[in-house]
Amino acid sequence: MSRIGKLPITVPANVDVVIEGDLVTVKGPKGTLSHNVVAPITVEKNEGVLEVLRPDDSREAKSYHGLTRTLINNMVVGVTDGYEKKLEIVGVGYRVLPKGPTQLEFQLGYSHSITFDAPEGITFTTDGPVKLAVVGIDKQLVGEVAANIRKLRKPEPYKGKGVRYSGEHIRRKVGKAGK
Repeated sequence: MSRIGKLPITVPANVDVVIEGDLVTVKGPKGTLSHNVVAPITVEKNEGVLEVLRPDDSREAKSYHGLTRTLINNMVVGVTDGYEKKLEIVGVGYRVLPKGPTQLEFQLGYSHSITFDAPEGITFTTDGPVKLAVVGIDKQLVGEVAANIRKLRKPEPYKGKGVRYSGEHIRRKVGKAGK
């Protein structure tokens, strides 16, 4: 039995969960998220608790059991607390300028500046010219936007310059040996 799949999801008092067939909609103080549950898996709502159930021990049902429970739990956490991914910019002259809550302008060592627009539901916060955070209620979307920003200038292994996640360790290489 899936250890993650059989854990119940506790629903806080300020969160409303609606189950219509295979569509689970979670509404909370920060917004609304919905997810289509895959065929063999069912979701049941009991007094303040959601349970993700599977009909049998088939390989397909087992593989979707824990995944579905985690996705629904991420929705509940997202509409109550939200998600945040922090990034750092390392390099001489590398910086970020906020152009509103949903737009950033990067100077990353290229001959031009890069303007990055946030998709719907994502906002940016900056803490100085070299620190920024991606904030939203959808965990997958927050991670994807942070990865796309990191992709603008990946950290290189010789000097460590580029955009990195906060706390990320970059494996460094030694430069060429001089005479």
